[in-house]
Amino acid sequence: MRCPGEMVTDAGIVESITLKNFMCHSLLGPFTFGSNVNFVVGNNGSECGKSAVLTALIVALGGNAQATNRGTSLKGFVKEGESAADVSITLRNKGKDAYKPEVYGPAITVDLRITRDGLRTYKLKSKLGHVISNKKEELVSILDNFNIQVNNPVSVLTQEMSKYFLHSKGEGDKYKFFMKATQLEQMREDFVYIKTTKHMTEDKVGQHGECLKDLKRKYLEKEDRYKSLASLDEMQTKLEELQKQMAWALVRLFLRFLKFMLSIWNPAPSSLMGFYVIMQNKVEEAERKYKQTQEQLERITQQVQELQPKCAELKAEAQRRNTLLKSKQEVLQRSIEANRRTVQTLESSRSNRLRRFGEHMPALLNAIQEAHKKGQFKHKPRGPLGYLISLKDPEQALAVEICLKGQLQAFTCDNYDDERVLQGLMTKVFQGGRRPAIITSQFISHVHDTRKRAVNHPEYPSVLQALEIEDPVVSNCLIDQRGIESILLIKNRTEARRVMQHGNPPQNCTQAFSREGDQIFNNRNYTADQNRASYLSGDVEEEIRYVRLVITLNISTEIHNEVISIFAVSKHRHSLQFTTVNTKTVGVTTTPQEEDLQEIVAKISSKHAEYDEARVHMAELKASYEKAEREYKQHKEQINTIAEEADSVKVILDSFNDLYFINAVLCTSPASSLQTCLFYPAVQESVAKATKISPERQEVRRTAKSLDSEINRVKVKITTQQEQGDREEIVRQYHEALENYKNMAQQMKNLNTFIKSLDSVMNHRLQVYGELRRFLAARCKYYFDSMLAQRGYTGSMIFDHKNETLCISVQPGQGSNTKLSDTRSLSGGERSFSTVCFVLSLWAITEAPFRCLDEFDVYMDMVNRRISMDMMLKVAAAQRYRQFVFLTPQSMSNLPESKLIHILRLKDPDRGHNSAQRNEDEDQ
Repeated sequence: MRCPGEMVTDAGIVESITLKNFMCHSLLGPFTFGSNVNFVVGNNGSECGKSAVLTALIVALGGNAQATNRGTSLKGFVKEGESAADVSITLRNKGKDAYKPEVYGPAITVDLRITRDGLRTYKLKSKLGHVISNKKEELVSILDNFNIQVNNPVSVLTQEMSKYFLHSKGEGDKYKFFMKATQLEQMREDFVYIKTTKHMTEDKVGQHGECLKDLKRKYLEKEDRYKSLASLDEMQTKLEELQKQMAWALVRLFLRFLKFMLSIWNPAPSSLMGFYVIMQNKVEEAERKYKQTQEQLERITQQVQELQPKCAELKAEAQRRNTLLKSKQEVLQRSIEANRRTVQTLESSRSNRLRRFGEHMPALLNAIQEAHKKGQFKHKPRGPLGYLISLKDPEQALAVEICLKGQLQAFTCDNYDDERVLQGLMTKVFQGGRRPAIITSQFISHVHDTRKRAVNHPEYPSVLQALEIEDPVVSNCLIDQRGIESILLIKNRTEARRVMQHGNPPQNCTQAFSREGDQIFNNRNYTADQNRASYLSGDVEEEIRYVRLVITLNISTEIHNEVISIFAVSKHRHSLQFTTVNTKTVGVTTTPQEEDLQEIVAKISSKHAEYDEARVHMAELKASYEKAEREYKQHKEQINTIAEEADSVKVILDSFNDLYFINAVLCTSPASSLQTCLFYPAVQESVAKATKISPERQEVRRTAKSLDSEINRVKVKITTQQEQGDREEIVRQYHEALENYKNMAQQMKNLNTFIKSLDSVMNHRLQVYGELRRFLAARCKYYFDSMLAQRGYTGSMIFDHKNETLCISVQPGQGSNTKLSDTRSLSGGERSFSTVCFVLSLWAITEAPFRCLDEFDVYMDMVNRRISMDMMLKVAAAQRYRQFVFLTPQSMSNLPESKLIHILRLKDPDRGHNSAQRNEDEDQ
């Protein structure tokens, strides 16, 4: 809607209309219309064409058949006996509101064809007659550009619509007419549609939530199978390695047996039977040793089993300490680097406070200033917003800074064209770095009136009240984006919780902030993640001293980190207070505004004795752990040694019980060649087998028995994993499940973001909608009173937006003794006159290039008709760039002479012929 008083051009007015085979007419027109006042005059009931002209105007310019009140479908407008009807309307296309003048020229012709089947086709032509488009979308764009609304009763008011809305006795009907005329009804329908869409979206989010759980469960199942594939590869590799070790473990076992055999070899006995007896004794000795070893092994195994939980606990403790220690180096290092950058920024801001908001800010503001001088901005952007505000109370710096957060470095623009220019400047200045946010909202020269929605507490200020802001654009931006008028600042955090959570919070208060930056709602609290203001604090030198102290403390902490981390993970009575050494780890929660920095240093120094105690405790824990580690290793080695010996003895016993082996020994050739023919081939065979499995000789420390047990376990695991399915199919299913889960999660995130954004936008627009409705109702009242006063009438218009009624009371005559009565008690002429006043008042508050009014004077007497006509002509004379079309059965012979008045007289049709009907044009 254009602002009052804004100059408009005559673009969009109707220049001519031609009808062919439309309704009951073979040919009407072309009718040429003037640019200001037009009267279409013809006898009622003669089918001379008044209704046809108005109906054709509505249908050709996108209106539906119901809007004409002449039919329910388009095919009803085709003349009986004809296959199609044609309507041609020429619209003026001149001035600053012209639509694509370089394409269409100074006029646009809309050709409509309606077939007997009810199909509607368009041809949009230029001034020269060239067809530019045949799409309905192009026509819609043209109508939007000209603000033509043929379905709006203020633009085109038919007799039926006038009877339904204006001559109705119901107050609700007049309110509907007001809403429809001002397009508030369309806005409300849009809001209802958006609200319905929002509810549907919320339902969809709820459904997606359950679906997301299922997708996550499936994804985790597929992930387990996918991870098992990686472990399968590892197990295959491990199996191969175990098999190599097993091959050489058997060689080693055979060589140990061979060494034993050679140690008992004695060629002196006269026969091999003597040798067998000797070996039998050795077997008995080996059996006794094996039994003893077995008992010893069981005893040590029991000891190890008792020690293993303690060892595992100590090992886990050590790993936890190492993880904690590593995390504290990393955290301190980041803190040190961040504080060093802060010091650099603060030092540079000594001479330029703007640098607090980033080292590139001065360069950006210079670039904005240059671009503004060159006229690249319609309105100069404001920012950074934190630079354009100041605190009334410096103690509130941290609270305000945490409240505003990202808005402190943000910029605001009036429109999206300015935003694009600013984005370009930021791209050049912040090359590769993080750029400030840009908030785009129309600039207003006065601060929003927040009295109805702002918190007003007798003791504590709102954020808006605590700030000094010279620029209303900055104030409005922070009000719109953060709602600073409804946030309280309460220094004492205990008092803040009492105010917000013990009983009802103050009216219009959404949240509160304490001096320490705590954020308090009526049902929850959030602790600040920073303890000093970075942008809004006033004393730069104090900030620099403080940050340098923190850096010194962090470096000191880094040196003693190992002591502190050990102390922190222990169950010592002080363990909860010293996880890191900085202003927080020694229990310091006050800020330099509350406590002098020297006092902080003194507090830190007082803890050195406790550090020494922590160091002693750490040494004790470390010694205990190292002792357990040594014991564990000793027992482990002892177990391996005994197990090795036990396996060797068992092999020897099994060998001597092998009848085939004994027979081979007894049947061997003489003693001199026994060693060669009995043992050497076996050694060769054993080494050859091992070399085939593992060409590189393995240094094996484990026993063949333990290797064999582990090989069997790994084989079982591999078989289990292989039974799960095809490898490629498992990989495909995993990636598919992961992609489905990620897509659904992203959709959920987008929908939640959309709902949140929609809530914010809708709340703002509903507020604007209410204000606009009140504003238009007030203007309508003003013009209505002005119109009535021209005839000496008094009246009132009472809008009830809650019940959606409009009560119009009118009384002829003026003065305090006149009694107002509603329009139902007036005569027909007086009621028609008041209706005209109502229509004219709506004309004054709405915009359209032309107005069409059908038989406005049908119920008026001569006096009211004359007064109403004078009023409409006066309105038309004051609006030379608008077009008025009045359809009337009156002759209009008594109109004043004027070049702005154009009369189109329609003759009665010739009933006996189907020839083209003619019209006469007159200029008064």
